[in-house]
Amino acid sequence: MSRTSLTRFLIEEEHSKRINADLRQLVAVVARACTSIAIAVSKGALGGVLGDAGTGNVQGEAQKKLDVISNEILLEANAWGGHLAACASEEMDHSQPVPSEYPQGDFLLLFDPLDGSSNIDVNVSVGTIFSVLRAPAGVQQPGDEHFLQAGSQQVAAGYCIYGPSTMLVLTVGHGTHAFTLDRETGAFMLTQRDMKVPADTKEFAINMSNQRHWEAPMQGYVADLLAGKEGCRGKDFNMRWIASMVADVHRILTRGGIFIYPWDKKDPTKAGKLRLMYEANPMSMLVEQAGGAATNGRERILDIAPTQLHQRVPVFLGSKNEVAEATRYHTQYDAEA
Repeated sequence: MSRTSLTRFLIEEEHSKRINADLRQLVAVVARACTSIAIAVSKGALGGVLGDAGTGNVQGEAQKKLDVISNEILLEANAWGGHLAACASEEMDHSQPVPSEYPQGDFLLLFDPLDGSSNIDVNVSVGTIFSVLRAPAGVQQPGDEHFLQAGSQQVAAGYCIYGPSTMLVLTVGHGTHAFTLDRETGAFMLTQRDMKVPADTKEFAINMSNQRHWEAPMQGYVADLLAGKEGCRGKDFNMRWIASMVADVHRILTRGGIFIYPWDKKDPTKAGKLRLMYEANPMSMLVEQAGGAATNGRERILDIAPTQLHQRVPVFLGSKNEVAEATRYHTQYDAEA
């Protein structure tokens, strides 16, 4: 039986009037760009792409060479197709409109060009995350402020994971679907339709080295997980932590679990570690479309009204019942306080 390619999948979505031609083209272009990034990542030391770039991004973080390369690949691929009005990247201070010599489309693209880049030099899975919004009607020159839309306004979201196989996980608002790159043909092929996150789980992903900095409800929640069968949860939990959000979320979409990056007091000036627009929103849309849930510990992430392009948030996402339980610890603590 022949497999369905990403191209055919997108055309069928267009024929079903779930997406239009421009969105189909946008997703296809992003997928082609991810194929180019996958090739660069796979060359590793042979391609001279490892190590620091000697530059920093707007968050003050040191950039890896592959951060810069991946960012340029995505910018160039999306500049001239006529489907995009502007794009914004975690690696750039401000959004960037489509160059004036090219036609302007109706969509805004946000991306983290290489998530988990601290893992590049040790050959651990990294990935690209992207989010698509509609450009506001009548705006000729989109600026940062036009990207400040709640995650519920996303029309598509996805990530590409560069692991033992390269996979694209995508939603256009009608389920979450996985495509695997056929390296011989260069095409992404549908390998899992309608991914589902189990509602319950015995697995959690968190950076335990930050435990001393967590607020009280987070301390209480994890303490109860670690207490296992003898504790109030009545079951043993396993912990997994890859330090690459794409890889951790991909595991959760595949077999369930909860991924947590809570607020902590290590840097109290920051509202969280992960970026709302480039990481939390697209991943939340993917997880919700697969039957999971995503909150910031208090409220649904996709309902948050952003105020800054590089805004940070705490993230709790994955199996629906476990996310609800973790959120309950925080809202109950707030009510008692």
